[in-house]
Amino acid sequence: MMSNKQGVVVKVSGPLVVARGLTGSRMYEMVRVGEARLFGEIIEIRGNDYSVQVYEETEGIGPGQPVFPTGESLSVELGPGLIRSIYDGVQRPLDTLYRDFGDFIVRGAERPALSRETQWNFEPTVKTGDEVAAGDVIGTVQESKLVVHKIMVPPNVKGKIAKIDAVTGNVDTEVAVVDTQNGPVSLTMVQRWPVRQGRPVQRKMPPVTPMVTGQRVIDMFFPLTKGGTACVPGPFGSGKTVVQHQLAKWADTDIVVYVGCGERGNEMTDVLMEFPELKDPKSGEPLMERTVLVANTSNMPVAAREASVFTGITIAEYFRDMGYSVALMADSTSRWAEAMREISGRLEEMPGEEGYPAYLASRIASFYERSGFVQCLSSDSREGALSLIGAVSPAGGDFSEPVVQATLRVVKVFWGLDDKLAFARHFPAINWLTSYSLYQATVDNYANANLDPNWETMRKRAMGMLQREAELEELVRLVGIDALAAEDRLLMQASKMLREDFLHQNAFDDRDTYTSLPKQAKLLALILYYYDQARPALEQGVALNNLLSLETFDDISKAKLIPEDQPEQFDELKKKVSAEIDQLPRQ
Repeated sequence: MMSNKQGVVVKVSGPLVVARGLTGSRMYEMVRVGEARLFGEIIEIRGNDYSVQVYEETEGIGPGQPVFPTGESLSVELGPGLIRSIYDGVQRPLDTLYRDFGDFIVRGAERPALSRETQWNFEPTVKTGDEVAAGDVIGTVQESKLVVHKIMVPPNVKGKIAKIDAVTGNVDTEVAVVDTQNGPVSLTMVQRWPVRQGRPVQRKMPPVTPMVTGQRVIDMFFPLTKGGTACVPGPFGSGKTVVQHQLAKWADTDIVVYVGCGERGNEMTDVLMEFPELKDPKSGEPLMERTVLVANTSNMPVAAREASVFTGITIAEYFRDMGYSVALMADSTSRWAEAMREISGRLEEMPGEEGYPAYLASRIASFYERSGFVQCLSSDSREGALSLIGAVSPAGGDFSEPVVQATLRVVKVFWGLDDKLAFARHFPAINWLTSYSLYQATVDNYANANLDPNWETMRKRAMGMLQREAELEELVRLVGIDALAAEDRLLMQASKMLREDFLHQNAFDDRDTYTSLPKQAKLLALILYYYDQARPALEQGVALNNLLSLETFDDISKAKLIPEDQPEQFDELKKKVSAEIDQLPRQ
């Protein structure tokens, strides 16, 4: 096999550097560019010309400067210390760089992704003589108050434990030795894995368990399952980041990986400032105790933006392999696609629609297809889930643009944000007429069996009422509300209650920011109960104005604030509604 040779720069075009003489180097191999030894990755080979994508500013780099091959692909370190960390797009620890270099990242600066100073207590879960295979857990480390880090046998290692001890040390400390067919293999607490290659699993299974988010419009009408995929497209100011923050805080998952991919610096700053302050609702501990952040803002080098998404998902896959349920938030994949477009243009590749590379759709698909509910690679057949939620920022809110369309072809849930709802202060601003979920039938079956046998029936009725309301609103604009039949005006009142008292949710109210599935069912049932009581009363001669001005409306609008542990209040409200309607005079 040909050995890698040092190359030389012949051309610089922004973040793209062309080098010659890197004989023996391969696609996606990492190299160091120039005397500053900048991070780079080979992304094209034409004869003796190697196109290198540089992850740092290339100012000062010129022809004649050396390029040093490393022989390795762009890889991440996986081990104790990931939780609570804040990385850039190529897994450099930003807090360590800040401590050593100040506010701005010095070009060529490099620090290990996992601290070599932190000491971890390794507790074995197997003993000498045990047979182990790829993915088997050989011991645990208490990484944070909320996360037990499972040290696993790396892929492609199989054999008998020759030595294992409880040790205290850094991630490079030897914790076990495995006798394999090819000789003894020393195991430490850290693994390296190439980011562009998905981690292997035993098999993928259909996702069947709902991922409870506590957001009523999502859980009831457009649900996501553990191991599912969703996209949140919306124009500027429609609340994409707010939706992702709510999901990160409240979603029923063990680990959160948040990738800020090309977002504005002030938005990423909000995330970095807020996440350490947010409390995990289940434990009361800071949310960072189960979170990994990858921050790659829009003023950082464009090439690192392209890598940040793969860095984040590889970390997420690693925790999935431990048997955890992991949620990855990518904000936003549009910026990732723009980075691909810029690099593709510099490579002089044939452009596709709107200048994006022709492989845009396949690259987006390769990202989302790494999600799933899986049987992990191990002897104990444990199960893990990786759910992907990607925000998309189409220019001008145009959902027909290539990134949104390529995303919709591969994801199963579409939460379409509407700026008109956002400007009307209706949050979450998810448009119930355009959004959809292909997991609906799965979640309906689960909810009917485990929560409320009428779940699916109520959901379909409520959605039908909202769709009918949209049709009636068109008529109202033309002829006025007084021209509508009494039955239609009553339906519009009930639909208004659905919109304002069920779909609208206040993220800043502790009682309203999260709603459990049983409470969601009771709240929806209460609104439908009013409609079911009012319709026959209207037919019996009760005046419409009396039905549209009940005193109990105020109580119904406050029902979403009823504490989770007092469901009996919903039954009392139903009795109150029934009693008030019964007392109304009939004509």
